[in-house]
Amino acid sequence: MQDTPFFSDPSLRLSTVFAVALVLGLLLKFWLSSRQIQHVALRRGQVPAAFAQTITLAAHQKAADYTVAKARLGLLETALGAAVLIGWTLLGGLSALNDGLMPWLGTGMVQQLALLAGFALINGLIDLPLSLYQTFVLEERFGFNKMTLKLWLLDMLKGSLMGALIGLPIAALFLWMMGASGGLWWLWAWCVWMGFNLLLLVIYPTLIAPMFNTFTPLQDATVKARVTALMQRCGFSAKGLFVMDGSKRSAHANAYFTGFGAAKRVVFYDTLLAKLSPPEVDAVLAHELGHFKHKHIIKRIVAMFAMSFAGFALLGWLAQQPWFYTGLGVMPNLAAPNDALALLLFMLVMPVFSFFISPIFAQLSRKHEFEADAYAMLQTSGQDLATALLKLYEDNASTLTPDPVYVSFYYSHPGASERLARMLPGGLAGSVAVPQPLSQT
Repeated sequence: MQDTPFFSDPSLRLSTVFAVALVLGLLLKFWLSSRQIQHVALRRGQVPAAFAQTITLAAHQKAADYTVAKARLGLLETALGAAVLIGWTLLGGLSALNDGLMPWLGTGMVQQLALLAGFALINGLIDLPLSLYQTFVLEERFGFNKMTLKLWLLDMLKGSLMGALIGLPIAALFLWMMGASGGLWWLWAWCVWMGFNLLLLVIYPTLIAPMFNTFTPLQDATVKARVTALMQRCGFSAKGLFVMDGSKRSAHANAYFTGFGAAKRVVFYDTLLAKLSPPEVDAVLAHELGHFKHKHIIKRIVAMFAMSFAGFALLGWLAQQPWFYTGLGVMPNLAAPNDALALLLFMLVMPVFSFFISPIFAQLSRKHEFEADAYAMLQTSGQDLATALLKLYEDNASTLTPDPVYVSFYYSHPGASERLARMLPGGLAGSVAVPQPLSQT
Protein backbone atom coordinates (compact mmCIF):
# COMPACT_ATOMS: atom_id res chain seq x y z
CA MET A 1 0.00 0.00 0.00
CA GLN A 2 1.42 3.35 -1.05
CA ASP A 3 2.06 5.93 1.67
CA THR A 4 -0.22 8.94 1.76
CA PRO A 5 1.44 12.37 1.39
CA PHE A 6 1.02 13.06 5.10
CA PHE A 7 3.09 10.04 6.16
CA SER A 8 5.69 10.32 3.41
CA ASP A 9 6.28 14.09 3.54
CA PRO A 10 7.92 15.30 6.80
CA SER A 11 7.32 18.92 5.80
CA LEU A 12 3.59 18.32 5.58
CA ARG A 13 3.62 16.49 8.90
CA LEU A 14 5.36 19.40 10.61
CA SER A 15 2.99 21.93 9.04
CA THR A 16 -0.01 19.92 10.21
CA VAL A 17 1.26 19.31 13.73
CA PHE A 18 2.24 22.96 14.10
CA ALA A 19 -1.15 24.19 12.86
CA VAL A 20 -3.05 21.79 15.13
CA ALA A 21 -0.97 22.76 18.17
CA LEU A 22 -1.44 26.46 17.40
CA VAL A 23 -5.23 26.13 17.09
CA LEU A 24 -5.56 23.97 20.21
CA GLY A 25 -3.41 26.39 22.19
CA LEU A 26 -5.43 29.33 20.93
CA LEU A 27 -8.72 27.68 21.88
CA LEU A 28 -7.38 26.77 25.32
CA LYS A 29 -6.15 30.31 25.97
CA PHE A 30 -9.50 31.78 24.93
CA TRP A 31 -11.37 29.30 27.11
CA LEU A 32 -9.21 30.02 30.15
CA SER A 33 -9.48 33.79 29.72
CA SER A 34 -13.23 33.56 29.23
CA ARG A 35 -13.53 31.57 32.45
CA GLN A 36 -11.46 34.17 34.29
CA ILE A 37 -13.54 37.07 32.97
CA GLN A 38 -16.85 35.40 33.82
CA HIS A 39 -15.71 34.16 37.24
CA VAL A 40 -14.40 37.56 38.34
CA ALA A 41 -17.31 39.54 36.88
CA LEU A 42 -19.92 37.37 38.62
CA ARG A 43 -18.27 38.02 42.01
CA ARG A 44 -17.74 41.75 41.48
CA GLY A 45 -20.72 42.84 43.52
CA GLN A 46 -19.68 41.51 46.92
CA VAL A 47 -16.41 41.35 48.83
CA PRO A 48 -15.63 37.76 49.86
CA ALA A 49 -16.65 37.19 53.47
CA ALA A 50 -13.08 36.47 54.51
CA PHE A 51 -12.03 39.98 53.46
CA ALA A 52 -15.20 41.93 54.28
CA GLN A 53 -13.60 43.69 57.27
CA THR A 54 -10.43 44.71 55.48
CA ILE A 55 -11.25 45.42 51.83
CA THR A 56 -13.81 47.99 50.73
CA LEU A 57 -16.37 47.16 48.08
CA ALA A 58 -14.98 49.96 45.91
CA ALA A 59 -11.49 48.47 46.07
CA HIS A 60 -12.83 44.98 45.33
CA GLN A 61 -14.75 46.26 42.32
CA LYS A 62 -11.74 48.16 41.04
CA ALA A 63 -9.65 44.96 41.20
CA ALA A 64 -12.39 43.03 39.37
CA ASP A 65 -12.69 45.65 36.64
CA TYR A 66 -8.91 45.85 36.24
CA THR A 67 -8.61 42.06 36.01
CA VAL A 68 -11.37 41.83 33.42
CA ALA A 69 -9.91 44.70 31.38
CA LYS A 70 -6.47 43.06 31.34
CA ALA A 71 -7.96 39.70 30.40
CA ARG A 72 -9.86 41.21 27.49
CA LEU A 73 -6.74 42.97 26.28
CA GLY A 74 -4.96 39.63 26.65
CA LEU A 75 -7.50 38.03 24.31
CA LEU A 76 -6.69 40.63 21.68
CA GLU A 77 -2.95 40.14 22.19
CA THR A 78 -3.38 36.38 21.87
CA ALA A 79 -5.33 36.68 18.61
CA LEU A 80 -2.86 39.18 17.18
CA GLY A 81 0.09 37.04 18.23
CA ALA A 82 -1.37 33.98 16.53
CA ALA A 83 -2.03 35.93 13.33
CA VAL A 84 1.49 37.35 13.30
CA LEU A 85 2.97 33.91 13.95
CA ILE A 86 1.08 32.41 11.01
CA GLY A 87 2.18 35.36 8.88
CA TRP A 88 5.84 34.81 9.71
CA THR A 89 5.72 31.04 9.19
CA LEU A 90 3.06 29.29 7.11
CA LEU A 91 2.22 32.38 5.04
CA GLY A 92 5.88 32.94 4.17
CA GLY A 93 6.64 36.27 5.88
CA LEU A 94 10.02 35.19 7.24
CA SER A 95 10.99 33.65 3.92
CA ALA A 96 10.03 36.86 2.10
CA LEU A 97 12.09 39.00 4.48
CA ASN A 98 15.08 36.71 4.05
CA ASP A 99 14.77 36.70 0.25
CA GLY A 100 14.32 40.47 0.16
CA LEU A 101 17.56 41.12 2.04
CA MET A 102 19.80 38.83 0.00
CA PRO A 103 19.96 40.95 -3.20
CA TRP A 104 21.12 43.90 -1.09
CA LEU A 105 23.41 42.21 1.43
CA GLY A 106 24.42 38.89 -0.07
CA THR A 107 24.28 35.67 1.93
CA GLY A 108 26.92 36.20 4.61
CA MET A 109 26.99 37.28 8.24
CA VAL A 110 25.74 40.82 7.54
CA GLN A 111 22.61 39.53 5.84
CA GLN A 112 21.88 37.10 8.68
CA LEU A 113 22.26 39.81 11.32
CA ALA A 114 20.07 42.10 9.23
CA LEU A 115 17.44 39.37 9.12
CA LEU A 116 17.45 39.12 12.93
CA ALA A 117 17.36 42.90 13.33
CA GLY A 118 14.64 43.33 10.70
CA PHE A 119 12.51 40.67 12.34
CA ALA A 120 12.87 42.35 15.75
CA LEU A 121 12.06 45.78 14.30
CA ILE A 122 8.92 44.60 12.49
CA ASN A 123 7.69 42.68 15.53
CA GLY A 124 8.31 45.74 17.70
CA LEU A 125 6.29 47.94 15.37
CA ILE A 126 3.42 45.43 15.36
CA ASP A 127 3.38 45.35 19.17
CA LEU A 128 3.59 49.13 19.49
CA PRO A 129 -0.14 50.02 19.38
CA LEU A 130 -1.13 47.51 22.07
CA SER A 131 1.80 48.56 24.25
CA LEU A 132 0.72 52.19 24.00
CA TYR A 133 -2.88 51.25 24.73
CA GLN A 134 -1.95 49.21 27.80
CA THR A 135 0.17 51.99 29.29
CA PHE A 136 -1.74 55.13 28.39
CA VAL A 137 -5.31 53.82 28.29
CA LEU A 138 -5.74 50.73 30.47
CA GLU A 139 -3.19 51.54 33.19
CA GLU A 140 -4.18 55.22 33.04
CA ARG A 141 -7.87 54.37 33.50
CA PHE A 142 -7.18 52.58 36.76
CA GLY A 143 -4.76 55.19 38.09
CA PHE A 144 -1.57 53.16 37.77
CA ASN A 145 0.30 54.86 34.95
CA LYS A 146 2.68 57.63 35.99
CA MET A 147 4.69 57.72 32.78
CA THR A 148 4.72 60.57 30.32
CA LEU A 149 4.92 59.88 26.60
CA LYS A 150 8.43 61.32 26.65
CA LEU A 151 9.55 58.88 29.36
CA TRP A 152 7.87 55.99 27.54
CA LEU A 153 9.67 56.85 24.31
CA LEU A 154 12.97 57.28 26.17
CA ASP A 155 12.57 53.85 27.78
CA MET A 156 11.81 52.32 24.40
CA LEU A 157 14.86 53.99 22.86
CA LYS A 158 17.11 52.85 25.71
CA GLY A 159 15.73 49.32 25.55
CA SER A 160 16.19 49.12 21.79
CA LEU A 161 19.73 50.47 22.00
CA MET A 162 20.58 48.08 24.82
CA GLY A 163 19.11 45.19 22.85
CA ALA A 164 21.20 46.08 19.81
CA LEU A 165 24.44 46.61 21.75
CA ILE A 166 24.09 43.34 23.64
CA GLY A 167 21.96 41.20 21.33
CA LEU A 168 23.73 41.70 18.00
CA PRO A 169 27.22 40.69 19.23
CA ILE A 170 25.77 37.63 20.98
CA ALA A 171 23.82 36.74 17.83
CA ALA A 172 26.92 37.21 15.69
CA LEU A 173 28.87 34.90 17.99
CA PHE A 174 26.15 32.24 17.80
CA LEU A 175 25.96 32.49 14.01
CA TRP A 176 29.73 32.17 13.74
CA MET A 177 29.72 29.12 16.04
CA MET A 178 26.92 27.51 14.02
CA GLY A 179 29.06 27.77 10.90
CA ALA A 180 32.50 27.07 12.33
CA SER A 181 32.08 24.61 15.23
CA GLY A 182 30.79 21.54 13.45
CA GLY A 183 27.93 19.33 14.59
CA LEU A 184 28.42 20.16 18.26
CA TRP A 185 28.09 23.92 17.77
CA TRP A 186 24.97 23.88 19.93
CA LEU A 187 26.94 22.62 22.96
CA TRP A 188 29.43 25.50 22.78
CA ALA A 189 26.61 27.96 22.11
CA TRP A 190 24.79 26.66 25.18
CA CYS A 191 27.90 27.22 27.31
CA VAL A 192 28.17 30.79 26.01
CA TRP A 193 24.47 31.41 26.63
CA MET A 194 24.63 30.18 30.21
CA GLY A 195 27.75 32.22 30.90
CA PHE A 196 26.06 35.29 29.46
CA ASN A 197 22.99 34.80 31.66
CA LEU A 198 25.12 34.41 34.78
CA LEU A 199 27.05 37.54 33.83
CA LEU A 200 23.78 39.45 33.46
CA LEU A 201 22.81 38.49 37.02
CA VAL A 202 25.98 40.18 38.23
CA ILE A 203 26.03 43.32 36.07
CA TYR A 204 22.30 44.04 35.88
CA PRO A 205 21.98 45.74 39.31
CA THR A 206 24.90 48.13 38.81
CA LEU A 207 25.10 48.72 35.06
CA ILE A 208 21.73 48.08 33.40
CA ALA A 209 18.98 48.81 35.93
CA PRO A 210 20.33 52.33 36.74
CA MET A 211 19.84 53.26 33.08
CA PHE A 212 16.08 53.10 33.62
CA ASN A 213 15.57 53.95 37.30
CA THR A 214 17.26 55.86 40.09
CA PHE A 215 18.44 53.79 43.05
CA THR A 216 19.23 55.57 46.31
CA PRO A 217 20.43 54.03 49.59
CA LEU A 218 17.62 53.36 52.06
CA GLN A 219 17.42 56.38 54.38
CA ASP A 220 14.59 55.48 56.75
CA ALA A 221 16.50 54.68 59.94
CA THR A 222 13.72 52.59 61.47
CA VAL A 223 13.17 50.43 58.41
CA LYS A 224 16.91 50.14 57.81
CA ALA A 225 17.59 48.96 61.37
CA ARG A 226 14.78 46.41 61.26
CA VAL A 227 15.76 45.11 57.84
CA THR A 228 19.43 44.84 58.81
CA ALA A 229 18.54 42.93 61.99
CA LEU A 230 16.25 40.59 60.06
CA MET A 231 18.92 39.82 57.49
CA GLN A 232 21.50 39.15 60.18
CA ARG A 233 19.05 36.89 61.99
CA CYS A 234 18.50 34.95 58.77
CA GLY A 235 22.22 34.74 57.98
CA PHE A 236 21.85 36.74 54.79
CA SER A 237 24.13 39.44 53.43
CA ALA A 238 23.63 41.90 50.59
CA LYS A 239 25.69 44.62 49.01
CA GLY A 240 23.18 47.31 49.93
CA LEU A 241 19.62 48.35 50.66
CA PHE A 242 18.17 50.59 47.96
CA VAL A 243 14.98 52.46 47.15
CA MET A 244 13.89 52.58 43.50
CA ASP A 245 11.84 55.44 42.09
CA GLY A 246 9.13 53.14 40.78
CA SER A 247 6.53 55.85 41.30
CA LYS A 248 7.73 57.76 38.24
CA ARG A 249 6.37 54.97 36.03
CA SER A 250 3.64 53.23 37.97
CA ALA A 251 1.63 53.24 41.20
CA HIS A 252 2.22 49.50 41.61
CA ALA A 253 4.36 48.51 44.60
CA ASN A 254 6.96 45.78 44.96
CA ALA A 255 10.25 44.72 46.53
CA TYR A 256 12.86 42.32 45.21
CA PHE A 257 16.37 40.95 45.40
CA THR A 258 18.59 41.39 42.41
CA GLY A 259 22.08 40.32 41.52
CA PHE A 260 24.00 37.16 42.21
CA GLY A 261 26.65 36.15 44.71
CA ALA A 262 28.38 39.15 46.27
CA ALA A 263 26.47 41.50 43.96
CA LYS A 264 23.08 40.81 45.60
CA ARG A 265 21.15 43.87 46.70
CA VAL A 266 17.74 44.50 48.21
CA VAL A 267 15.50 46.91 46.31
CA PHE A 268 12.30 48.48 47.63
CA TYR A 269 9.92 50.43 45.42
CA ASP A 270 9.31 53.86 46.92
CA THR A 271 5.60 53.11 46.53
CA LEU A 272 5.95 50.03 48.76
CA LEU A 273 7.65 51.94 51.57
CA ALA A 274 4.86 54.51 51.41
CA LYS A 275 2.17 51.82 51.77
CA LEU A 276 3.55 49.42 54.38
CA SER A 277 4.47 49.78 58.04
CA PRO A 278 8.01 48.76 59.12
CA PRO A 279 6.83 45.37 60.49
CA GLU A 280 5.02 44.70 57.20
CA VAL A 281 8.17 45.60 55.24
CA ASP A 282 10.00 43.08 57.43
CA ALA A 283 7.48 40.40 56.56
CA VAL A 284 7.70 41.05 52.81
CA LEU A 285 11.50 40.97 52.96
CA ALA A 286 11.42 37.76 55.03
CA HIS A 287 9.34 36.16 52.27
CA GLU A 288 12.04 37.06 49.73
CA LEU A 289 14.70 35.71 52.09
CA GLY A 290 12.68 32.49 52.19
CA HIS A 291 13.35 32.00 48.49
CA PHE A 292 17.08 32.11 49.20
CA LYS A 293 16.78 29.92 52.29
CA HIS A 294 15.06 27.21 50.25
CA LYS A 295 17.50 27.73 47.38
CA HIS A 296 14.68 28.52 44.95
CA ILE A 297 16.92 30.84 42.94
CA ILE A 298 19.57 28.16 42.51
CA LYS A 299 16.93 25.57 41.62
CA ARG A 300 15.50 27.87 38.95
CA ILE A 301 18.94 28.53 37.51
CA VAL A 302 19.62 24.78 37.36
CA ALA A 303 16.23 24.24 35.70
CA MET A 304 17.06 26.98 33.19
CA PHE A 305 20.39 25.26 32.48
CA ALA A 306 18.66 21.92 31.88
CA MET A 307 15.84 23.26 29.70
CA SER A 308 18.16 25.44 27.63
CA PHE A 309 20.51 22.47 27.15
CA ALA A 310 17.64 20.41 25.75
CA GLY A 311 16.54 23.38 23.63
CA PHE A 312 19.97 23.96 22.11
CA ALA A 313 20.38 20.24 21.42
CA LEU A 314 17.01 20.16 19.67
CA LEU A 315 17.87 23.26 17.65
CA GLY A 316 21.20 21.70 16.67
CA TRP A 317 19.33 18.75 15.16
CA LEU A 318 16.45 20.69 13.58
CA ALA A 319 18.76 23.19 11.91
CA GLN A 320 20.11 20.32 9.77
CA GLN A 321 16.68 19.12 8.61
CA PRO A 322 15.34 20.68 5.36
CA TRP A 323 11.76 19.85 6.37
CA PHE A 324 12.12 22.06 9.46
CA TYR A 325 12.28 25.08 7.15
CA THR A 326 9.87 24.04 4.42
CA GLY A 327 7.31 22.73 6.91
CA LEU A 328 7.17 26.20 8.47
CA GLY A 329 6.82 28.17 5.27
CA VAL A 330 10.49 28.99 4.64
CA MET A 331 12.55 27.99 1.62
CA PRO A 332 16.09 27.41 2.91
CA ASN A 333 19.11 28.73 1.05
CA LEU A 334 20.67 25.95 -0.99
CA ALA A 335 24.15 27.45 -1.25
CA ALA A 336 24.28 29.71 1.82
CA PRO A 337 23.93 29.44 5.61
CA ASN A 338 20.42 29.15 7.07
CA ASP A 339 21.52 29.71 10.65
CA ALA A 340 19.56 32.93 11.31
CA LEU A 341 16.46 31.33 9.79
CA ALA A 342 16.87 28.33 12.11
CA LEU A 343 17.20 30.57 15.17
CA LEU A 344 14.11 32.60 14.31
CA LEU A 345 11.95 29.61 13.40
CA PHE A 346 12.90 27.82 16.60
CA MET A 347 12.13 30.94 18.66
CA LEU A 348 8.75 31.31 16.95
CA VAL A 349 7.63 27.70 17.11
CA MET A 350 8.78 26.45 20.51
CA PRO A 351 6.33 28.55 22.59
CA VAL A 352 3.44 26.95 20.69
CA PHE A 353 4.38 23.53 22.07
CA SER A 354 5.85 24.54 25.44
CA PHE A 355 2.60 26.33 26.33
CA PHE A 356 0.98 22.97 27.10
CA ILE A 357 3.49 22.16 29.86
CA SER A 358 3.52 25.65 31.39
CA PRO A 359 1.09 24.64 34.21
CA ILE A 360 3.81 22.36 35.58
CA PHE A 361 6.16 25.31 36.08
CA ALA A 362 3.35 27.51 37.43
CA GLN A 363 2.55 24.83 40.02
CA LEU A 364 6.21 24.60 41.02
CA SER A 365 6.38 28.38 41.38
CA ARG A 366 3.29 28.43 43.63
CA LYS A 367 4.87 25.71 45.76
CA HIS A 368 7.95 27.90 46.16
CA GLU A 369 5.77 30.84 47.19
CA PHE A 370 4.11 28.77 49.92
CA GLU A 371 7.54 27.71 51.19
CA ALA A 372 8.75 31.31 51.24
CA ASP A 373 5.59 32.36 53.12
CA ALA A 374 6.18 29.63 55.72
CA TYR A 375 9.75 30.82 56.22
CA ALA A 376 8.60 34.42 56.60
CA MET A 377 6.17 33.39 59.32
CA LEU A 378 9.01 31.77 61.26
CA GLN A 379 11.06 34.96 61.13
CA THR A 380 8.32 37.58 61.45
CA SER A 381 4.61 37.74 62.18
CA GLY A 382 2.09 35.93 60.01
CA GLN A 383 -0.32 38.74 60.86
CA ASP A 384 2.10 41.34 59.44
CA LEU A 385 2.68 39.27 56.32
CA ALA A 386 -1.07 38.86 55.81
CA THR A 387 -1.83 42.57 56.19
CA ALA A 388 1.11 43.47 53.93
CA LEU A 389 -0.14 41.12 51.23
CA LEU A 390 -3.67 42.46 51.52
CA LYS A 391 -2.36 45.98 51.04
CA LEU A 392 -0.32 44.87 48.03
CA TYR A 393 -3.28 43.00 46.56
CA GLU A 394 -5.34 46.16 46.83
CA ASP A 395 -2.55 48.49 45.74
CA ASN A 396 -1.95 46.40 42.62
CA ALA A 397 -5.70 45.82 42.07
CA SER A 398 -5.22 42.05 42.18
CA THR A 399 -8.54 40.26 42.27
CA LEU A 400 -9.42 38.24 45.35
CA THR A 401 -11.70 35.97 43.31
CA PRO A 402 -9.74 34.50 40.37
CA ASP A 403 -11.00 31.45 38.55
CA PRO A 404 -9.36 28.34 40.10
CA VAL A 405 -8.70 26.71 36.71
CA TYR A 406 -7.11 29.90 35.40
CA VAL A 407 -4.99 30.08 38.57
CA SER A 408 -3.79 26.50 38.21
CA PHE A 409 -2.73 27.14 34.62
CA TYR A 410 -1.21 30.62 34.78
CA TYR A 411 -0.60 31.96 38.28
CA SER A 412 2.98 31.90 39.49
CA HIS A 413 1.71 33.02 42.93
CA PRO A 414 -1.16 31.40 44.84
CA GLY A 415 -4.54 33.11 44.97
CA ALA A 416 -5.19 35.42 47.91
CA SER A 417 -7.66 33.19 49.79
CA GLU A 418 -5.53 30.07 49.58
CA ARG A 419 -2.39 31.94 50.49
CA LEU A 420 -3.82 33.79 53.47
CA ALA A 421 -5.59 30.70 54.75
CA ARG A 422 -2.19 29.06 55.23
CA MET A 423 -0.86 32.11 57.05
CA LEU A 424 -3.86 32.29 59.37
CA PRO A 425 -4.98 28.70 59.87
CA GLY A 426 -7.57 29.81 62.40
CA GLY A 427 -9.55 31.38 59.58
CA LEU A 428 -9.41 34.51 57.51
CA ALA A 429 -12.51 36.26 58.76
CA GLY A 430 -11.62 38.61 61.56
CA SER A 431 -8.03 37.33 61.70
CA VAL A 432 -6.45 40.10 59.65
CA ALA A 433 -6.74 43.18 61.78
CA VAL A 434 -6.12 46.63 60.33
CA PRO A 435 -7.14 49.95 61.88
CA GLN A 436 -9.69 50.66 59.15
CA PRO A 437 -10.64 49.37 55.69
CA LEU A 438 -7.89 49.96 53.18
CA SER A 439 -8.64 53.02 51.07
CA GLN A 440 -9.06 52.78 47.33
CA THR A 441 -6.10 54.12 45.39
